[in-house]
Amino acid sequence: MSDDQATSFWTPSVSKTAGPVYLAIADALQADIRAGRLVTGTRLPAQRALAEALGIDFTTVTRAYAEARRRGLVEGRVGQGTYVSQGRTAPPRQKPLPSGLVDMSMNLPPRFDDQVLTARMWQGISGLETTDGLDLLLRYQQPGGAARDREAGAGWLANRLPGIGPERVLVCPGAQGALLAVTGMLTAPGDTICAEALAYPGLLSVAAHLRLSIAAIETDDKGLIPEAFEQVCISRRPKALYCNPTINNPTTITLPLARRKALLDTAARYDVAVIEDDAYGALPVQPVAPLAALAPERVYHIAGLAKCLSPALRIAYLAVPDLRAATRLAGIIRATSAMASPLSAAIASRWIEDGTAEAVLAAIRRETKLRQAIAAELLPAANLLVDPEGFHAWLRLPFAWSRGEFTARLRSAGIGVVASDAFALGPAPEAVRLGLGAAEDCEHLRQSLGIVADLLAETPAASAIVI
Repeated sequence: MSDDQATSFWTPSVSKTAGPVYLAIADALQADIRAGRLVTGTRLPAQRALAEALGIDFTTVTRAYAEARRRGLVEGRVGQGTYVSQGRTAPPRQKPLPSGLVDMSMNLPPRFDDQVLTARMWQGISGLETTDGLDLLLRYQQPGGAARDREAGAGWLANRLPGIGPERVLVCPGAQGALLAVTGMLTAPGDTICAEALAYPGLLSVAAHLRLSIAAIETDDKGLIPEAFEQVCISRRPKALYCNPTINNPTTITLPLARRKALLDTAARYDVAVIEDDAYGALPVQPVAPLAALAPERVYHIAGLAKCLSPALRIAYLAVPDLRAATRLAGIIRATSAMASPLSAAIASRWIEDGTAEAVLAAIRRETKLRQAIAAELLPAANLLVDPEGFHAWLRLPFAWSRGEFTARLRSAGIGVVASDAFALGPAPEAVRLGLGAAEDCEHLRQSLGIVADLLAETPAASAIVI
């Protein structure tokens, strides 16, 4: 059968009243490819021939084929026509190893199993070729992000930061890049900043690089203690407060609204800037109001996409108090990294604009719920500190175990966790952080947490073998 004969079999049935006809044609094409009725390499009807067969104008079919190319469904071959494209197939999933090997020291969003959504993510990427062209690949952009990307960032933040406009949003090369830029603007070598007694290791790295001192603020089971923050303000005169108030890394604690307001009142009295690391802020369905929503004039709000969308993009949106701060920070971004990757920023913008980002976030939430159920089933509640909408856990060790010995014993079984030393600004508690999202799937996580639970139930002496 010739190519021309093959194309005669594809004449989609489309409604001319249920919406744009060109989208209906593209949807029908996508459905037939997924159902196997159109296979890779099939030549599609010529645009004019399909227009005549459907009784529609030529430009409608042209738009339909362009939309299909944007989705990555078809490819044009010069002088030959339009063909069903090769598409993309994910590499085969590896089966879980019998020993439950997994590196839970990495705090990653859990991998979801949704082929339709995965295809949609890739289609958004491939569509940039037709909408943005070579300018996206061969041009520098502004250090704070192109206008479209800043608008997309403002749209992504709108639910958490009502009224935020693109003029107050900068596109940064990841949350770490944003943290470096903000901290560098607010401090000078020798200054003091303050943070939770257990803080994100990236802050420790930035402070060391900028030659800053970090004052630890005491916490309890509700997070930062406002009175302890005031004592640090009096004794150390910090230039900035860094905090991670929603699903804290590593403790998983979310700071209550009353404490947020008290911290901001203290910061205002002592003129301390606030750096809010909202890495996990998009995960809660009904989040507590961010600090930047309560005091936008004082708070620098870092909203990375690594935990709620994709670690690979290395994009963070930085909401700042005013235009002056935005201008200064754009200059620092230029000096430290030139700009965020325009390609990554464009992918994030496309996903936000077409709803893919919200769909991915929903998929991460669903998978997180499944993994939290496994952790609750296998690990003792008395030792486990989790937020049901987060994908890491803080495991307090029984009296017999030290964090070093427990971590080493797990490592010998092929399981990586992070001991509390990585986060501690002072004496480290006997605890470890578990990344529930790092396992390949729920089965693999169950195997790994089973090993953790078995080790917890033993004493160090009972499980040790020394020859």
